[in-house]
Amino acid sequence: MMRTQNPAKAAGRIERAAKLIREGGVVAFPTETVYGLGASAFDALAVARVFELKARPRFDPLIVHIAALTEVESLATSFPRAAQKLAEHFWPGPLTLVLPKRPIVPDIVTAGLPSVAIRQPDHPVALALLLAAGVPIAAPSANPFGRTSPTTAAHVAEHFGEQLDLILDGGPCRVGVESTIVSFVEPMPVLLRPGGVSLEEIELAIGPVAVQTSNGERPLAPGQLPSHYAPRTPLSLLNEGAARDGAGRVGLLSFRRPLDCIGLAAVEILSEQGDLREAAANLFAAIRRLDAQRLDLIIADPVPEAGLGRAIMDRLRRASVGAAAHFDQTEAT
Repeated sequence: MMRTQNPAKAAGRIERAAKLIREGGVVAFPTETVYGLGASAFDALAVARVFELKARPRFDPLIVHIAALTEVESLATSFPRAAQKLAEHFWPGPLTLVLPKRPIVPDIVTAGLPSVAIRQPDHPVALALLLAAGVPIAAPSANPFGRTSPTTAAHVAEHFGEQLDLILDGGPCRVGVESTIVSFVEPMPVLLRPGGVSLEEIELAIGPVAVQTSNGERPLAPGQLPSHYAPRTPLSLLNEGAARDGAGRVGLLSFRRPLDCIGLAAVEILSEQGDLREAAANLFAAIRRLDAQRLDLIIADPVPEAGLGRAIMDRLRRASVGAAAHFDQTEAT
């Protein structure tokens, strides 16, 4: 495994990563949202290795990353005007569009669904890699399935060590939560996952968007399972029954600086000024730092559910389910 360290050698390492992708390798790379675990979207065997490394269920589809908007028509059979408008407005950026797929996209990438999730990332390393590779890259987040997403190269290395062919280090991720996913498979656009582009911004661009209220029996996009993004330490939301009494060592994930820290073993503040963009960028790294403190419980302070706050609360709710499930399984064994 190689990791980028010296900026002067970045171009050579990107070329090395691109060659690995073309030859069926798996490369971790930075995006503006989180780090991805990438393989050529046209290489079913390489994509299968991504699923195996993550222990990701095959029914959970991947996002295909592209270098330019013009590549959409090679992957999708239709590109509605509203979807084009969003791409023109928000790409490159943290927005994924779900469109009817062409047969060239292997079924393993889309989990057998007739649609494909596509986005153009807004990170110089990711775009350089895509251009150098010359193929779209299918990539979920670079972490074991269901666990806290990685926002630095060090987070990726902690999980996978020498298992990857290469880790490209592009520094901390700027947005810090995954992309927003909007489906255009049905006549009306549907928000499948809140993320780095807010629902308000999307509706300002194209008008009303339906919001999926149930995940159904199988996910239509990544990040839709009830349990996801979870630390190993049990996590509870303050407004959903979290209790400190008798919990042992408790850590607090606070939106702003808390008024009372008495009795807390650790505190992580997402944004001193209460800025949702800063909070989103700090979210996963803060959860990871608390998770490393050998706590008995993490309690999370809710944030306003508007703009990026909707994505933050989505991640916290799914993390609380996942952490609780992990805790129950640990107790059982």
